[in-house]
Amino acid sequence: IFFNSVVAAFTGWIDSRNDPTKAVILGDGSAVDAGVLKDVAAFMEKEKVSFAWENGDVLIVDNWVTMHSRQPFEGPRKVLASVFRGDDADAKGQPAHAILTSGDKIPLVGLGMWKIPKESCQKVVMDAVKAGYRCFDNACDYGNEVEVGSGITEALKSGIVTREKLWITSKLWNTYHAKEHVRMACLKTLKDLNLKYLDLYLIHFPIAQKYVPIEKRYPPEWSYDPEEKKEFTKSIVQVPVPVAETWAAMEELVSEGLVRNIGVANFNCALLRELMKTAKIKPVVNQVELHPYLTQPKLIRFCRRNGIHMTGFSNLGAPSYVELGMATKADFVLDQKCVVEIAKAKSRTPAQVVLRWHLQRGTSIIPKTTKEHRLKENIGLFDFSLTKEEMEKVSALNIHRRFNDPGVFADIPIYD
Repeated sequence: IFFNSVVAAFTGWIDSRNDPTKAVILGDGSAVDAGVLKDVAAFMEKEKVSFAWENGDVLIVDNWVTMHSRQPFEGPRKVLASVFRGDDADAKGQPAHAILTSGDKIPLVGLGMWKIPKESCQKVVMDAVKAGYRCFDNACDYGNEVEVGSGITEALKSGIVTREKLWITSKLWNTYHAKEHVRMACLKTLKDLNLKYLDLYLIHFPIAQKYVPIEKRYPPEWSYDPEEKKEFTKSIVQVPVPVAETWAAMEELVSEGLVRNIGVANFNCALLRELMKTAKIKPVVNQVELHPYLTQPKLIRFCRRNGIHMTGFSNLGAPSYVELGMATKADFVLDQKCVVEIAKAKSRTPAQVVLRWHLQRGTSIIPKTTKEHRLKENIGLFDFSLTKEEMEKVSALNIHRRFNDPGVFADIPIYD
């Protein structure tokens, strides 16, 4: 095993300002013997493998296992690479995960379970696992975690996948924000999913609502008492629970081993700043609405600078909201001329173009579908790419159009 970064550091510091024999320093402050590094570099040069490239072949360089030598003033850079196939790569060698600040790896493509009918969940989960999915995005509020759990249990029993290879996300609903309710809500989700731990647990919204006991109604949904003849927005009862209180209880779930990672959803920059002032464990993920009509570049930059990975939901924009009366077919980004033209040029579907656009922005995605061919289509994103110009064309579709906005459907504004 060779550490490419070590060799690259040695071979890369060859210029008038630097001494390559002092480029690589051990933990005690001493330099690695230059002769050893020369021998390693010579071995790599001698044992290198050359390929005869044919038209259509693609070379993908993964920077997690590659380090270029700098050589800023003397000719082209060298690239010292390990070529491997493992759990961190798909069939084409493209990394299929993002590494969180916790060190855990979250799949870049997952399956969102929102609005998937209960009767379909078990089969959809199995179909997805067979298609290569390892990430499943759930929530108490989706009302189908029992059925999703049945699918996960079936997949594990079949031997297709092990629990360690799965990434299961769920979310804390608004009515369970008080510190005494967080653990209880998490245990309910774990029971429904038939799991011992979650890979990621998110605060679903930065909105605290009045507690509804599990035995009274589950999931609680938005209205405190749906049977009351009240206007929807007036049926929502908020309570003054600080996010810091909820987050401290989330941190205890990590300490107890019930969840591996914690994060948030639907948080803006101001809310994240406030949370990080008191957090002992910083959020590793912020899951928000992202699509070409709502690109949120400032939020993405803020999260990246603070080590918070971004996951986008509603990746294709309007489709999930048409039946809810929150969008029309005129809102479909997949019908945009530039998306259709790029798809045609690359022999891909418009959906694949938009989903690939997300990945190249550095965000993970959780598109929803119940159809087998769409499951395969939505994960088949790693053997093509968009050019800079194509990325810019898709990004230029931004009109700040938000489909999932509590400020609109619940009269609870939370966004800038």
